Amino acid sequence: MSEQLITYIDGATGERTVLTSTDLGVWVAATASLLSGECGLRRGSRAGVLLPPHWQTAVVLLGAWAAGIEVSFQAWSTAGLSSGFAAQPDAELDVTFVERRRVGSWLEDVPSARFQFVLGLAPGGGASPDVPHGYRDFPAAARAHLGAAPPRDGVAVGEAATVDGTTFGEYGVAAATVASARGITAGDRVLVDATACEEPMIWLMAPLTAGASIVVGANLDRSGLDELITAERVTRLL
Repeated sequence: MSEQLITYIDGATGERTVLTSTDLGVWVAATASLLSGECGLRRGSRAGVLLPPHWQTAVVLLGAWAAGIEVSFQAWSTAGLSSGFAAQPDAELDVTFVERRRVGSWLEDVPSARFQFVLGLAPGGGASPDVPHGYRDFPAAARAHLGAAPPRDGVAVGEAATVDGTTFGEYGVAAATVASARGITAGDRVLVDATACEEPMIWLMAPLTAGASIVVGANLDRSGLDELITAERVTRLL
C-alpha cells in the first residue's frame, strides 16, 4: 500500500494534505481519546456526523469507531440535508460533528447533543476562525490529545458500528463487497470525487478494507483530470 494512505486535494484552494498510515493512526487515537477520555463517552454512545468527504472526516469516523461509538452519517445535498437528521427528530445523539459552513441557516436541522464539534476543514487541520455558540472546534480539541495511545480494547465484530444496528462485522463485509464490485484491490490508489461520492462506505471504507490508498479530490478541474491522475499515480476512479 502507498505510504500516502489518504491524500486530500482541493482544486479551488490548492491544498494538498497527505496522511500516512502513521499520521492517520495518530489522529484517530487522538479523536478516540477526546471522545472517551475527555468527553467520557462509552461504547455504544452515538455520534452524528454531517461532513463531506475529507481527511478530517476520515479521522472523525475512524476515531469514533475506535472508541466503540455508533455512527449516524448524513450527507449534505446542495439544498441542505439530503436525508437529514431532521427526519430523525427523536434521535438521541451524544456527540455531533458538523461542517462549519453548514452551521447557520440550517442549524435547526442539526440535532443537539451533549457534545457538539464544528470543523472548518481548513488546510492542515487549522482551527475554525468562528466557532458557533454551543460548539467546540474539533481540530483544536483533538490536537490536545495528539500522542495519546490507541484504545486498548479493539472493537468486536458483533458490536454496533452504526445507529441502525449494523455491526462492525457486517459493515466490514459490506465494505469488502463494495470494493470487489468497484474492482478495488490491494495496492490501488483510488481517486474519489468529493462532490459525487459522499457515502463513507464507498469513498473511505471500501478502499481501506481492500488495502488501497485514497485521493480525495474537491473542486476538481475536469480539464486537468488526466494530469492529476498521472501526478497522483491513480489506478482506480470512483
